[in-house]
Amino acid sequence: KTYHPPMTHTPPHDPTLGRQLVLDELFDLSLYRSFRRFAGPQLRPTLDELIAVEEQHYAFWQEFFKLQLPALDWTRRLKLGVIGFACRLFGERAMHLVLEAIEVYGIRKYLALWERYKDGPLGAAVHDILQDEFKHEDAIVTQLTERQINPDRVRNIFLGLNDGLVEIMGAVSGFFAAFGHSTMVLIAGLTTAVAGSLSMGAGAYVAASSEDEVRQTQREKNRFLGESSHSADTPEPALTAALLIGGSYFIGAAVPILPVLLGATSALPSILTGGLTVLLISSVLAFLSGMEIKKRALTNLLIITAAVGISYLIGALVRTLWGIQV
Repeated sequence: KTYHPPMTHTPPHDPTLGRQLVLDELFDLSLYRSFRRFAGPQLRPTLDELIAVEEQHYAFWQEFFKLQLPALDWTRRLKLGVIGFACRLFGERAMHLVLEAIEVYGIRKYLALWERYKDGPLGAAVHDILQDEFKHEDAIVTQLTERQINPDRVRNIFLGLNDGLVEIMGAVSGFFAAFGHSTMVLIAGLTTAVAGSLSMGAGAYVAASSEDEVRQTQREKNRFLGESSHSADTPEPALTAALLIGGSYFIGAAVPILPVLLGATSALPSILTGGLTVLLISSVLAFLSGMEIKKRALTNLLIITAAVGISYLIGALVRTLWGIQV
């Protein structure tokens, strides 16, 4: 499919939006070309098709906005390098996940643009791109249905890590305010982390078991009615879900506890270590979910600030009111 943007109108005078769209397509194109250099023979035909699509999109937006941008900016080059390194490290499993994440992000971005500009020439252009995203790229990426990685499993792991980090970082802050002694903070922090991971794992097991029962009832109903009960989704076994979520929660909780174990005498090292790790996890989650990374990171920063500040205040009040001395 070749795009021919209307030539009877003046191109949209929004250089910021135009630059974003051109560079986004160039980033996707560069990433797919990078993947192809170390992908296996089964994935290369899919990447070849994706590369052909992105070349059309890249050329289309350059012509539409009258912009010639042959190179990525430094932030996208850094992102390209990080993703490329991760995929080289973890192999085609990671590449499959990245392809799905990029597809989700692209569709969400273009849907938002179409909703905003649907009555103008940019809306018509986005409409053509979206049709291509839905019909072509979606069909290509769904050829990877036999991937060896479950995106929901990866998201659950990162969510468990994020929850453990934020909750125990707040707890460590409160414990330091209340006790003011590293040994007490370490004992209280570890106890809270273990209890939290067991609670998260138990909750995940109950939820997954309930979902299994609902699916089983539906399958029996379909069998009784003579209807097909095939599903494209492979549910996570309840025990596996419990172990993954509970275990990832504990690993995340261990991050703010580790500085205390190594001799930290205040909450600051735990807050800095945990905060940086939360931002990293937020970026990964935002990428996998197709969300705006800045929005996700800002949301988590606000949550961290509230958790640490409120927990510290409560700990300080408890120390003052009850006169705790350690």
